[in-house]
Amino acid sequence: MAIIALVSAKGSPGVTTSALACALAWHRRLVVAECDPAGGSILAGYLGGQLDGPRGIGELAVGELRDGNLETEFWSQLVDLDAPRRERLLLPGLVDPAQGGSVTPLWQRFADYFDALDRGTPGYDVLVDCGRLHVTGPPWPVLRAASVVLLVTRAHLPDLSGTRAVVTTLERDFAEHRVTPGTLRLLLVGDGHGRAEISRALKLPVIARLPHDPRTARVLSLGGTVRAGRPLMRAAAALEVPIGALLERRRARLAWPVQQGVPDAV
Repeated sequence: MAIIALVSAKGSPGVTTSALACALAWHRRLVVAECDPAGGSILAGYLGGQLDGPRGIGELAVGELRDGNLETEFWSQLVDLDAPRRERLLLPGLVDPAQGGSVTPLWQRFADYFDALDRGTPGYDVLVDCGRLHVTGPPWPVLRAASVVLLVTRAHLPDLSGTRAVVTTLERDFAEHRVTPGTLRLLLVGDGHGRAEISRALKLPVIARLPHDPRTARVLSLGGTVRAGRPLMRAAAALEVPIGALLERRRARLAWPVQQGVPDAV
């Protein structure tokens, strides 16, 4: 079990759509956490606002700051995306970005809690929508705690130019905070330059490409019936394989015994 974070550079290259597609297509037991400081969109979009009362990370933050009750209130703030199985759960994001001030001081607290969810019964992976990196109060502690960070980008030159700067920012921060090497990967969205070309240009592996599928993207953004056979959902389902392999390699590397006096290989 692990934290898998998605983040982007400028614009709106489909971080939320990609995260939701993966959540609905993967076989892993998941909590989808909307940690975008600019606000969440799944509740009002895909779910059509059909909930009884406020729910989500903003409510958790207020309760935690007031009473320190994250452990007791967390599960009551989740929405079952596949009711009543409770295998795909959503922690909705902020309804009003102005609430971001109450969440920003708690990113480390949320990161620690997400990291511990694999030790529950049952355990859950946490798929985190971190939104754009260059906003006020980005969830840096969550990104640093993630086993895999997917930098979502379109494959056209203007988007890649902005993505290059974000790669540099992430790599510098991860090095300063001693994040395990190999955490960061590119996730391409839509048509454009080839995977190998982009990987060489940005000096970062491309884990997958999600196809341009406006019909499915509209359903994931505005609600409706998600069809597993659509191109986007097939590609999202296939992404579970390289993600799982990356997680297994990371676990093996962290578990490998280190001989005294011999530095870790990176």
